[in-house]
Amino acid sequence: MTDDEGGRDPGPDRIRSVAVHREDVANALEATLRSDREVVLRATPPFSGRMRARLHALDAGGGDGDADAGDGGPAPLHIDPRALVADAPPYPEVDDTAAEYPDADLAARRKRHAEAVEDWRETVRERVAETVEIEVDGETRIVDVTALG
Repeated sequence: MTDDEGGRDPGPDRIRSVAVHREDVANALEATLRSDREVVLRATPPFSGRMRARLHALDAGGGDGDADAGDGGPAPLHIDPRALVADAPPYPEVDDTAAEYPDADLAARRKRHAEAVEDWRETVRERVAETVEIEVDGETRIVDVTALG
């Protein structure tokens, strides 16, 4: 694509790597697993070889973000957090934690559940994948992932 092609922003086909913060990946995955919200890591145009993807809720006030492309430019790139975690462990449920400690009082169960959630989050942060598949013009491409933090 050249600069003479209608002044359009370069598309996501230019992306070679995506940088994500480990904490953003854990937050997005937890929100996705624990609620009906659709939370992604989002990179916005103009696109370049190296992009930073940030936490974004698709159901947040401004719509899903694809409307941003209404000016003829490329749409934002949305990456499912599940695609960014290699072998994500199951999220610790309250009932499972309670079953592990049936004789513990409520305060102890809450503490143990909070510890289980923090252990899960740490595991997710450690397992951010080295590559991720993204969709570009109906085709799937593999790009590198740079984990920050």
